[in-house]
Amino acid sequence: MVPIDLKNLLEPGNKFFLIAGPCVVESEELCLNIAGHMKELTNKLGIPYIFKASYRKANRTSDTSFQGIGDDKALRILQKVKQSLDVPVLTDIHETKEVEMAAQVADILQIPAFLARQTDLLKSAGKSGRAVNIKKGQFMSAESMAFAVEKIRNTGNQNVMVTERGSFFGYQDLVVDFRSLIQMQDLDCPVIYDATHSLQRPNQSKGISGGMPEYIIPMARAAMATGIQGLFVETHPHPENAFSDGENMLPLDQMDNLLNQLIRIKEAIIG
Repeated sequence: MVPIDLKNLLEPGNKFFLIAGPCVVESEELCLNIAGHMKELTNKLGIPYIFKASYRKANRTSDTSFQGIGDDKALRILQKVKQSLDVPVLTDIHETKEVEMAAQVADILQIPAFLARQTDLLKSAGKSGRAVNIKKGQFMSAESMAFAVEKIRNTGNQNVMVTERGSFFGYQDLVVDFRSLIQMQDLDCPVIYDATHSLQRPNQSKGISGGMPEYIIPMARAAMATGIQGLFVETHPHPENAFSDGENMLPLDQMDNLLNQLIRIKEAIIG
């Protein structure tokens, strides 16, 4: 597998790149449906596309929350999406022992926000040779992400990007400081805005994170105006039936509207 080169996502002709898919691998049919729809849409709009789905969800509030359909089965589905649709795939890793297995399939290994300071995990991801996306911890400043990026680069891996997903605002809410999207440009790597997780309402008493999906489109518009290189969106044909994080996903049929609005903003910025 030839490693993805993030520099190709930043070619002058590219408006921005998109990472999108369901929160977690639910079934082969769902993943192929979403990936196929998004590939067709992004091809039409000229936006580089990366399919995202977690093969396992480890950071769950409740022990009863859905964690996955099984690692091997989920990774086989990601492999099928990748091969049959010819799209790069991204998935989360949570422990160093997962790196080798996930890297067999994934083009991009994602470090969840809660684990953005886990040195061994970052170094193992860097040594895998795959591109690495580090979600900024909800407890971290933009400036402190320099140290997370450095851990990857010190392995010899320069294929790293960072994602803003909001900061804790009390116990059950998040807020986005849009200055961080500008400040992280100093890290000399692609900066991405996560338009769905930044609108989560974590640690709800029912044991499942809530969300405010009605703000996804306006928040993404605001982020695009700061000059981000990439957008991260979790999407599903029927978020109300999603196995995980359905309360902060964007319905699949709204992705076209979102991307067309963002293209106009990006074009206005670059003139």
